[in-house]
Amino acid sequence: MSRFWSKIVHDLHPYVPGEQPNASNLIKLNTNENPLGPSPLALEAIRAAADDMLRLYPDPQATALRQALARYYGVRPEQVFVGNGSDEVLAHVFVGLLKQDAPLLHPDITYGFYPTYCKLFGIEADPVPLDASFRIRLADYDRPCGAIIIPNPNAPTGIALSRTEIAALLEAHPDRPVVVDEAYVDFGAESAIPLVASHPNLLVVQTMSKSRALAGLRVGYAIGDTALIQALTRVKDSFNSYPLGRPAQAGAIAALEDEAYFQRTRAMVIAERNRLSEGLAKRGFEVLPSTANFVFTRHPAHEGATLAAGLRESAVLVRHFTIPRIADYLRITVGTSAETDALFDALEHCLASDR
Repeated sequence: MSRFWSKIVHDLHPYVPGEQPNASNLIKLNTNENPLGPSPLALEAIRAAADDMLRLYPDPQATALRQALARYYGVRPEQVFVGNGSDEVLAHVFVGLLKQDAPLLHPDITYGFYPTYCKLFGIEADPVPLDASFRIRLADYDRPCGAIIIPNPNAPTGIALSRTEIAALLEAHPDRPVVVDEAYVDFGAESAIPLVASHPNLLVVQTMSKSRALAGLRVGYAIGDTALIQALTRVKDSFNSYPLGRPAQAGAIAALEDEAYFQRTRAMVIAERNRLSEGLAKRGFEVLPSTANFVFTRHPAHEGATLAAGLRESAVLVRHFTIPRIADYLRITVGTSAETDALFDALEHCLASDR
């Protein structure tokens, strides 16, 4: 069958998402999903939108959703772009803004889709190593480039830059597109969206999958100068004019309007993350400072692969990466209090049996 593939398909190394098992008895702490569920108002809006109108195409411009996002973030609708999850938005960003004549800079340990998109779209990349503490060091980005993309907080480390640091990066590269991927920003980091007004080269990408608990709905968005948004729209309309269905648009709007639910569940995830970090530290783990809905951690006396396998035997899934520099680290999603307790119990068993 592969004899019919194009050359680009032969050369691809696709992104590998976290495992989505069918078994119902597993505690799933490997894909950074929100354990608390979507806003009830969002669910109600999704159900209401699943009516006879589904026979008609949705609004290709997602006008009502873009207006709702603009109101929420204090920008104009023409500064907002929406897509089928932030991964699709990022794909359009790579084509429309990051494919330049000079290399793209991104952290060497970062979201795995970045190198995948570079390969898919023929973009030359120059990965910038994180420092010894797994932090982004801005001085290392002071080099010739065509564009820059960084996740903030970074993934899988969970470590964030301040808005002041993002502003310094923008000011150091005023003539290059700078994309800040804020998938996890709502769990304790500072958003760069307020910098959009004074930096026409800044694009901020966010998602409804994490803090809004709508990973299954697939809604992502970008906010930036109108010229940047126009570039993304040109790419979208050359690929798929209708990326968001009616239920997705309705559910996303309702989620934005339920601010009380958002703030309450966000605070609960942050509190549970702190409990998870403290519990891991008490058990001898080194835990990186996280402002995401996950922690990145290692035990100095145990291999990461062994711990991940042992946890799976106890029906607990966590994410393990085989990249040499982080091969002993585990990325653990913040779950419910009961799931955290089950993780601690499983870890006690793993640590005792691996001695």
